[in-house]
Amino acid sequence: MISHGKEIRVFTGNANPELAKNICSELYMSLGNASVAQFADGECSISVYEPVRGKDVFIVQSTCKPVNDNLMELLIMCDAMRRASAGRITAVIPYFGYARQDRKAKSRDPISAKLVANLITAAGADRVLTMDLHAAQIQGFFDIPVDNLMGGNLFVKHYVRRFGKGNEDVMVVSPDVGSTARARNFSMKLGLNMAIVDKRRERANQSEVMNIIGSVEGKTCILLDDIVDTAGSLCGAARAIKEIGGAKEVYACATHGVLSGPAIERINDSCINELLLLDTIPYPSDRPACDKIRYLSTASVFAEAIRRIYEEVSIANMFEN
Repeated sequence: MISHGKEIRVFTGNANPELAKNICSELYMSLGNASVAQFADGECSISVYEPVRGKDVFIVQSTCKPVNDNLMELLIMCDAMRRASAGRITAVIPYFGYARQDRKAKSRDPISAKLVANLITAAGADRVLTMDLHAAQIQGFFDIPVDNLMGGNLFVKHYVRRFGKGNEDVMVVSPDVGSTARARNFSMKLGLNMAIVDKRRERANQSEVMNIIGSVEGKTCILLDDIVDTAGSLCGAARAIKEIGGAKEVYACATHGVLSGPAIERINDSCINELLLLDTIPYPSDRPACDKIRYLSTASVFAEAIRRIYEEVSIANMFEN
């Protein structure tokens, strides 16, 4: 029984309409009737063809490439819903762009993640639902509630089915020291030991692998990361654990597949047997297919979170289970 009695509606921008449709399918409802287009000069044009007054509105929109276009679509959709008197507006952002600009790495750097958080709040969003923020502290950049779902649980289910739990011939490997906490949590759920690739980054999107912390010789290794952008770090780590560490096989998984620049070519040429991604970002339509890349659907996870938010019940156990 829904206590507040408001009707729920789910809308989408152009970033990931397939995921939005799958979420609606999990919720046994149709996608909201709206169009997102562009005027001749490139400005974003939003048209909502159904009333949303007093309704619980969820807008599904990843801020992936083209990042600024998709971000503007999200902001303008939030503004349109607010001005149409929506009861509550939740920005469902499976992939939160600008998340890697969460601090000043050098003098006079912007903190763009904070700016984007301010923009989303100012546009009219009442809460944010996202998955695997690059830096968890970005939740504190918002002055509205933020629910950061864990995509790693989907990988846990997949690899338990594939390798079993507590398999001594399998290890989890963190591709860098910064991902150690994520990899440790992942390895504990799988009942596996963990190793770390220690590397030194010389400049943006390039890294030099130094050594392997932990023995991976003869093991099947699972590399875990949150974002695969140009795939340089991931493929370099895979090469290191195979050539330096003597690993038997290398599998990889990551929540967000940005796959920019030479990523597809690097993955095809790498020693990675399979790269598992979540569908928070669609596969680039302008890139050739890659047989090594597979996707898992996040629709059921987002649908369950949306249902709980709508029914105003706790979603706390979704962060762990």
